Amino acid sequence: MGSSNRLFYRERSVHEILGGGLVADVMLWRRGNLTMGILLVTLAAWVVFEKSGYTLLSLVSNVLLLLIVILFLWAKSAAILNRPAPPLPELYLSEEMVNEVGAFIRSHVNDFLSASQDIALGKDARLFFKAAAYLLLISVVGSLTDFLTLGYTSLAVVLTVPALYERYEDYIDSYTILGYRKMQQLYMKFDSKFVNRFRKWILERQKLS
Repeated sequence: MGSSNRLFYRERSVHEILGGGLVADVMLWRRGNLTMGILLVTLAAWVVFEKSGYTLLSLVSNVLLLLIVILFLWAKSAAILNRPAPPLPELYLSEEMVNEVGAFIRSHVNDFLSASQDIALGKDARLFFKAAAYLLLISVVGSLTDFLTLGYTSLAVVLTVPALYERYEDYIDSYTILGYRKMQQLYMKFDSKFVNRFRKWILERQKLS
C-alpha cells in the first residue's frame, strides 16, 4: 500500500515511528517474552495492590525495609567471617546528570507555564478548548476508575494496540481513510446548508445595522 493510502500519508513503518529500538520491539511484540513478562509483572502488582489492601507507599516502605535489613546483616556477617561485602554499585549522581535533568524539567515546566498563561489571558482559544477537553476527559475517567487500574489498563493498551495496528494496518488505514472522506463530505454538506446561511444572515444583519 502506497503512502497516499496510509494514515497521515506516512512513509515510515510503525516500528520506525516508535523509535526502532527496544521500546518499539517491546510494544510490537518483537520480543514477546519480555512484553509478556512486563504484562504479567504489572498484573501481579495490580492484584497485590487491589486485593491485599497495600498502598504504594506502604509496599515500597516494606520492600526497602526488607532490603536494607538484608544488606545490613550481610555486611556485618561478611565482616565477621572475612567474606566479601555485598556487591553494590556506586550510588552517586554526577553534576552533569543533575544539570541535564534540571534543564529538562525546567524546559517542560516553562512550556507548561507559558501555555497556562496564554490560556488564562485568552490568547489561544484552540489551546484553551484542547486543555478543557483533556481535563474533562481525565475527570470522567478518574470518576470511573482508580489510578492503579487506569495505569495497568493504559499499559495493556500500549502493549497491545500498536501490535494489533501493525498486524492489520492495511485494513485499518483503508477503512479509516474511507470514514474520514465520508465525514468530510458530510461536513461540506452541513457547511453549505447551514453554516453559509448563518454567515449570510449575520452579514445581512450587519448591513442593516
